Amino acid sequence: MHEATVLVVDDETAIRDMLRMALEIADFRCIEAGNIHDAYTLIVDERPDIILLDWMLPGGSGLEILRRLKRGDTTSEIPVIMLTAKTAEDNVIQGLDAGADDYITKPFAPRELIARVKALLRRSSSGQANERLQVGELVLDGESQRVLVSEEPVEMGPTEFKLLQFFMTHPERAYTRGQLLDQVWGANVYVEERTIDVHIRRLRKALQSPGGDFSNLIQTVRGTGYRFSSRGVT
Repeated sequence: MHEATVLVVDDETAIRDMLRMALEIADFRCIEAGNIHDAYTLIVDERPDIILLDWMLPGGSGLEILRRLKRGDTTSEIPVIMLTAKTAEDNVIQGLDAGADDYITKPFAPRELIARVKALLRRSSSGQANERLQVGELVLDGESQRVLVSEEPVEMGPTEFKLLQFFMTHPERAYTRGQLLDQVWGANVYVEERTIDVHIRRLRKALQSPGGDFSNLIQTVRGTGYRFSSRGVT
């Protein structure tokens, strides 16, 4: 079985040591970087399966790495969990908007972080195996993990892919934010409900493709949450 590689990017040696021990006990392979330059080098050379990325780093912000990753053709799909002491809602939203798949605030329990790593890896690599879903010119291919609009690829992160996959396999039903968290993130993962709104916004933006705008398929249900409806789409 593939031993997942986790890249820890944090300038505090004590935190890296703590995370390395916890990850290795959980049977992950851990590699480390204490600054932006070393992080870029390891990303290119090692192609980690997931990145734990500190917000504040020597010479810049972890957001710089995150934005660069999400712009790269070969790195945009790598899941990223932000590690941050910043708890203000604006900072959390800023990280998620930049492309982070999850965040955890310091101090945190190693067991909670390991649970989030496992859940994110599961939803990044699983899904309905080999299933091809289609609504009009919108196609989700479970085998290749790609989304197409009018046969043109649509760029989106693994969390948005999983969310769209769930919606397309459960159409015409309203789901609360809590239900979506349980279904897409997993019942044992501690993610705040407002995270859903950020990923919904990113999913809608991704579905605004030059080949066709399918963002209106994701409908807001006031007082409840969200619904995927393809009525009227041919």
